[in-house]
Amino acid sequence: MSLRKKLFLLLDIVGIIVLVLADQFTKSLAVAHLKDKPAFNIISGVLELNYLENKGAAFGMLQNQKAFFIFVAVVILSVIGYVLYKMPDEKKYRLLHVLLSLIAAGAIGNMIDRIRLDYVVDFIYFVLINFPIFNVADIYVSVSTVALVILLLFVYKENDLNFISFKQKRFRELK
Repeated sequence: MSLRKKLFLLLDIVGIIVLVLADQFTKSLAVAHLKDKPAFNIISGVLELNYLENKGAAFGMLQNQKAFFIFVAVVILSVIGYVLYKMPDEKKYRLLHVLLSLIAAGAIGNMIDRIRLDYVVDFIYFVLINFPIFNVADIYVSVSTVALVILLLFVYKENDLNFISFKQKRFRELK
């Protein structure tokens, strides 16, 4: 493994740690300042901070399925780890590094809550559209996933992702 590739992986890890710390910090602020208190209006009728203990997934689905959520997070993190490890250290993959690191940080941030508290701390609420209450980790995951789908559909070509294949060695031999 080249020094440049090691540097990319180190930056991924440091970025993930910083993002998880930011997520956990915002959740600790929510617990300290919002729990058992009325919602805090930021923009009246549009955006407020409103404490919620979410034992489900997105939009409150699958309540009390802690083991399932942890299993899914571990699988997702394993896949992301594999892809980051196999990813070439070329410029065209930098955005992919960032997006996968954001998704990993969001998965870890919410997994920490599930393991430690048995629920995820949510606190951001768009009143205007009555959107379910969410947190910073959810922002990481949802925005990055949308960007990743766009990237995969419109930017990368099929050959750009051959590095993910388990048959990569054979693929190189056929070239």
